[in-house]
Amino acid sequence: MMGFFEALGSLAFLQLALVAGALASVAGGVVGSYVVVKRIAFISGSISHAVLSGMGLCLWLSRTYDIPWLTPMLGAAVAAVISALLIGWIHLYYREREDSVIAAIWAVGMAVGIIFVSLTPGYNVELMSFLLGNILWVSHEDLITLSLLDGLVILLAFILHSRLVAICFDETQAKLQKVPVKALYLVLLVLVALTVVLLIEVVGIVLVLTMLTIPPTIAGLFSHRLSGMMVGAVLLGILFSLVGTLLSFYLDWPSGATIALVAGLAYLAMLPFQRTQGV
Repeated sequence: MMGFFEALGSLAFLQLALVAGALASVAGGVVGSYVVVKRIAFISGSISHAVLSGMGLCLWLSRTYDIPWLTPMLGAAVAAVISALLIGWIHLYYREREDSVIAAIWAVGMAVGIIFVSLTPGYNVELMSFLLGNILWVSHEDLITLSLLDGLVILLAFILHSRLVAICFDETQAKLQKVPVKALYLVLLVLVALTVVLLIEVVGIVLVLTMLTIPPTIAGLFSHRLSGMMVGAVLLGILFSLVGTLLSFYLDWPSGATIALVAGLAYLAMLPFQRTQGV
């Protein structure tokens, strides 16, 4: 145990990793609570996988035409928002075919990304870290980006919280109260999209859904208020990031996968309690 904390005091990349985990956990806990309550985990999964198309495109353009500012994370953000708005539009106007179209967006997004990655010259180890997650690669610039996205997500959630709660629990009642349900639903999906981009830095595309849903689900067992669920989810996300990073340090396992594994095992440990509570 002391070896990890001694390394933490001297290795900057470990310090950056823990800060990144905390920043991602804040947005993940807040927005993930909306996702769990609204039951849109499948939609969130589609967004998280569709971002590969933007990442692959930007990586290909950057390497092929020497455009350094077209980073994979920029592509991820743009693709996530576009996917969120497209899925939201489908949900609102083509509800009867929603699941099939969302699955198609999931598959097409990944397929486009893989094609561009295959066309990109050089060895794409950077993109592999985004796929599988490597929190130890986080830089100071990444922390600035994470902080800005975090601030935007929290600001929107704070301003719109009461209305988002209304559409999460009872859309019909919200409509009767003249709440702009359709617009707020699209805003919620954009919040999910931005949070997905945050979590990609920590656990990668493949495991984003784990960190977006498991901490709020566990926190919901111990809180009857959405605000309490959010606080608990943020704290659990930070805890999972810390424990996962610590275990990956000693076991030499991939950091993102280890963090997600810790979260998954914690959820399994809570299942007996969940049945006891009748949830």
